Amino acid sequence: MPKITFIDFAGSSRTIDADVGATVMETAIKNDVPGIEAECGGACACATCHVYVDEAWREKVGGPTPMEEDMLDFGYDVKPNSRLSCQIKVTDALDGLVVRTPERQA
Repeated sequence: MPKITFIDFAGSSRTIDADVGATVMETAIKNDVPGIEAECGGACACATCHVYVDEAWREKVGGPTPMEEDMLDFGYDVKPNSRLSCQIKVTDALDGLVVRTPERQA
């Protein structure tokens, strides 16, 4: 079972077991991770599950799709490593993934 570490804006971290096939957002919501609101429920229709992918994981996670880039325009403090966690599917290859939540969601 892959593990994902969520680090909040204050620097507190929490490592969670994730189900393969779920999204990073679904994993966060299921485990009450603070800083992930997911108002649209994972439909890529808002930017309230915005995370920063740790630089060491950016290549493995990949970049956003054009639709995701459009939604990130509504995010708070978007950076080159910004992704919507609803668009990152958990795979065994992502075991150890580290993401950070922004100071606030849009």
